[in-house]
Amino acid sequence: MTRSTENQIDLAATVMSLAAEATDLEAHVNELRQKLVDLNERMRAISNALYQLPPVQQP
Repeated sequence: MTRSTENQIDLAATVMSLAAEATDLEAHVNELRQKLVDLNERMRAISNALYQLPPVQQP
């Protein structure tokens, strides 16, 4: 095997590895985005519940 062929194989392996890592990272980003959406909904629900509480009487 020539050095050029070895370099091409190494390059192809590197590209495949980076593509796999990019796919994993993209999935993780999508998961984090969904968690942010869920958190925002929870915060909104809590905020609405707090606004519906009766006012506190000051002594």
